[in-house]
Amino acid sequence: MAMNPENLSQQGRRLLDRRGFLKTAGLSTAALALARLLDSEGLLAEDPRTVGGKVPIRPEVDPGNPYLPRKAHFPMPAQQVLVIYCPGAVSHVDTFDYKPALEKLHGKKPPSVPAVTFEGPTGNIARPFWKFRPRGQTGKMVSDLLPKLADQVDDFCFFHALTTETSAHPQGENFMNTGFTMEGFPSFGSWATYALGTECQELPAFVAINDPRGLARSGKNNFGNGFLPAAFQGTDFNAGNPPNNLARPKRLSPEADRGTIDLLKRLNARHLEKYPGDADLAGRIASYELAGRMQTSVPDVMNIEGEPKKVLEEYGVSGGSKLKGEYARNCILARRLLEKGVRVVQLFNGSDPSGGNGITNWDSHSNIADTHSMQAEIMDQPTAALIADLKRSGMLEHTLVVWATEFGRMPFLQANGTGRDHNPGAFTCFLAGAGVKKGFSYGESDEFGFKAAVDKTTVHDFNSTLLHLMGLDHERLTFYHNGLERKLTNVHGRVVTDVLA
Repeated sequence: MAMNPENLSQQGRRLLDRRGFLKTAGLSTAALALARLLDSEGLLAEDPRTVGGKVPIRPEVDPGNPYLPRKAHFPMPAQQVLVIYCPGAVSHVDTFDYKPALEKLHGKKPPSVPAVTFEGPTGNIARPFWKFRPRGQTGKMVSDLLPKLADQVDDFCFFHALTTETSAHPQGENFMNTGFTMEGFPSFGSWATYALGTECQELPAFVAINDPRGLARSGKNNFGNGFLPAAFQGTDFNAGNPPNNLARPKRLSPEADRGTIDLLKRLNARHLEKYPGDADLAGRIASYELAGRMQTSVPDVMNIEGEPKKVLEEYGVSGGSKLKGEYARNCILARRLLEKGVRVVQLFNGSDPSGGNGITNWDSHSNIADTHSMQAEIMDQPTAALIADLKRSGMLEHTLVVWATEFGRMPFLQANGTGRDHNPGAFTCFLAGAGVKKGFSYGESDEFGFKAAVDKTTVHDFNSTLLHLMGLDHERLTFYHNGLERKLTNVHGRVVTDVLA
């Protein structure tokens, strides 16, 4: 029912009467005094737009030129990053984390072992499926499963007490690559290129080279931009499947093609002048212009057959399985992209097993001897050749190499007696190159490799360290989204300073 003017007037007087005004003013004065007192004692809550008491550093990104290089927060040697990611969970106790106790207790089931793990009932403790031997000058114990990488341990910095928050593959991939188990968050490569841009303006700042068999379980989320601008999503292609939509039509001459591109650039610039400040429009134009430049840069960088025969043999392009040859070509592509100045290259060794192509990743719930052997045959030689190539050329001095997987595997078998279940309590990753100690191991799992025991390291700590090696403060690199200052490391993470050279 509508009020008459007299009632409205009486209501207004009730809201603004003298007693109410004095009461409100008194409370406000007291609140201001309390705020001043708390501030003087250092007890006042921080500004909601700060992060851990620090002012966020949000890169100034020009939507029309999102890939322009930007300065790091502080000087560090890593200018580029190569991430070698192995979906499916590589068994640390069968590769890099030597546990003599597994030999002694082989076939036994100590009381401390849970009766049921991720995929069902547990079996007995099992010795490594491959013999461990001392390698390099450091004598680091590495198994025979990865002989080529084992020869390079003097250049590696191992994390042996990594832990994660999940034992499921999709969520584990998300967590390792984006810092969150849920989808929709930016990947490490996106954060890095958002912060730093790239020195190379002819190729994408961030390239994801997927396994020849397809995407990993979490798909494009592993290299997605989440809520960051779309320019910072990883560009997906591999040596066997280049982006063919960039090719110039054969009926069009190079001169005519160049003239068309120049005309479009002038028209786009004129159109953008009509809508000043439209970041989305500027971003789309920048993406199309990059695609135009890629017409000439991509064919050159993907000319794998132009490599010397000796290099092709070193990487294992021929002489092994078809999958090994395809992955080897991807490794050569990764090196060529880094040589061109691409900021972040993420190389995958493994894909989603639901494609019906048999063994496609490191997931080994049964027949681990066969599944890990197949994946190792594909991954070992080409990966070792890639790292050796970067070292020989001097690129390892400014390139950070990250070898990672989403979690480990159990020191005991599953009830089937031939495979190992997921182990989020302890796993191993390693770094090499710019800014990290050589021939060094940080942290320890327990005597069985079951749980992290010494210098436990979370995925957030790991990612904090990676950003630090690139000269980025993980607590200050933020993006304001839905009322929160979002970060790769959420509200967690510490830099593991012990691994810094």
